[in-house]
Amino acid sequence: MSAAMLEIMAIAVVTAAGCAVVGTFLMLRRLAMLADAISHAILPGIVVAFFLTGNLSSPWLAIAAAATGVLTVALVEALTRTRRLREDAAMGLVFPALFSLGIVLIARQAGNVHLDVDAVLLGELAFAPFDRFAPGGVDLGPRHLWLMGGISLLDLLLVLVFYKELKLATFDPGLAASLGLAPVAIHYGLMTMVSLTAVGAFDAVGIVLVVALMVGPPAAAYLLTDRLGALLGLAVLLGTVAAALGLALATWLDASIAGCMAVGVGFVFLVVYLVAPGRGLLAELRRRRRQRWSFAEIMLTIHLLQHAGQPEEDDEARIDHLHGKHVGWTPDFTRTVVAGAVRRGLVVREGERLRLTDSGRVTAGRALSGSA
Repeated sequence: MSAAMLEIMAIAVVTAAGCAVVGTFLMLRRLAMLADAISHAILPGIVVAFFLTGNLSSPWLAIAAAATGVLTVALVEALTRTRRLREDAAMGLVFPALFSLGIVLIARQAGNVHLDVDAVLLGELAFAPFDRFAPGGVDLGPRHLWLMGGISLLDLLLVLVFYKELKLATFDPGLAASLGLAPVAIHYGLMTMVSLTAVGAFDAVGIVLVVALMVGPPAAAYLLTDRLGALLGLAVLLGTVAAALGLALATWLDASIAGCMAVGVGFVFLVVYLVAPGRGLLAELRRRRRQRWSFAEIMLTIHLLQHAGQPEEDDEARIDHLHGKHVGWTPDFTRTVVAGAVRRGLVVREGERLRLTDSGRVTAGRALSGSA
């Protein structure tokens, strides 16, 4: 791998880390799509700050973008508090309006500046190594690596310092307020972090990848753990893996790096969604399959209990009777259920007849009484 590719990978990793840290709290607060709203709505703040400073590298662009992100949150919450709009509808009104305003300003006033719609949406990581950070003429590497590295480190430090406050305000804002932790201030502080992270990644990776990295890795990590600390670590790890896969895909296809990394995020989430031990699709299918067999075994014990001690219905305990007209099981299904019930010690097989064990009687009794 060339030096330029290593630098691109490094930028993607630090961007993924910063987005995953703040994105985790957005997801836990059920505000995941607010990342999309903020990432789009910060555009007019960047454009206006550029008009005032005339410098794309000015820190005022980041400050104005962060302020616009917080303004977006305030407008969404103001519309939601009217109780005439749901939060998703409020976001759908606010961020398209602000984003469109930014696009109009770019098209009308910044046509000769490297601030165009394509860069806004997709970014271009391939050019990031050419934008160097060289204070005093000393080349210290890509500017975006230092920028996103600093922002991601700031995100991590703030989370570590205010971990308990963020955790409590996220899961129980009422208790946080009663303890004097000012959950509203914590909320807007978090939104400021989201805005700063979004604007830092804005020029290099574009809106699409920012949203993907803020939502995808935390959502995938949530399928793997319920512990907040582990959730944050897994979100960063999965974001890094997605970035690496996306870079490999972009190299192979000679396509947009940011676009391929967003595809990588989707692929990582899909894999986790399928194979997550407790919440994955395959685990759910196995659980439902086990429940089906368990229910059938309980039905078998109930059937045998109801007909126990009735000589005139002695045939009810025969295996071949279970796939007759009364129970209606197929022969293969019957054999599997009987084998499972024997293994669990619920019944004893005596030739072609079945007899309930003490454990089987207890299981059937509990099921009939509604306690199982």
